[in-house]
Amino acid sequence: MNDVINEYQKWKQQGEDLRIQAKTAMETRFREVLNEAVQIAEMYKSDFGAALKPPPAVTSFRFKASVKPKGKKVAAKGKPAPAAAAPAKPEPTAAKVSPKVAGLQKRLATARKKLDDAKTAGTPTRVLEDKIYEIEDELRLAAQA
Repeated sequence: MNDVINEYQKWKQQGEDLRIQAKTAMETRFREVLNEAVQIAEMYKSDFGAALKPPPAVTSFRFKASVKPKGKKVAAKGKPAPAAAAPAKPEPTAAKVSPKVAGLQKRLATARKKLDDAKTAGTPTRVLEDKIYEIEDELRLAAQA
């Protein structure tokens, strides 16, 4: 009877050791995969100028970008800026007319970008569409005044 109990205790201890080893191995692999995902996301951002969207099952993915890729992001953002500068020329006259209108235009642009991001992510967009509608109404009212 004591032999069976002793064997069971040895088996249980071996199982616990194996469980600890598996837990450590899984945690290490998880960190490696996440680090690789961060590197891929940074490369994608620097090469294509847009954020890489995680699959819908992933609700959040946050990371601290390293110092080196930030320089690439600034360079990537710097390239589209000249193209965006051409449409921005009519806006300074509107900003001179009313700072409120300029602020509303900026809010509208941000809301539209969020709407586009939500559409590509496949999340509900009704709230964002309503917000855009409200901002457009405020712009119309401000332009009439």
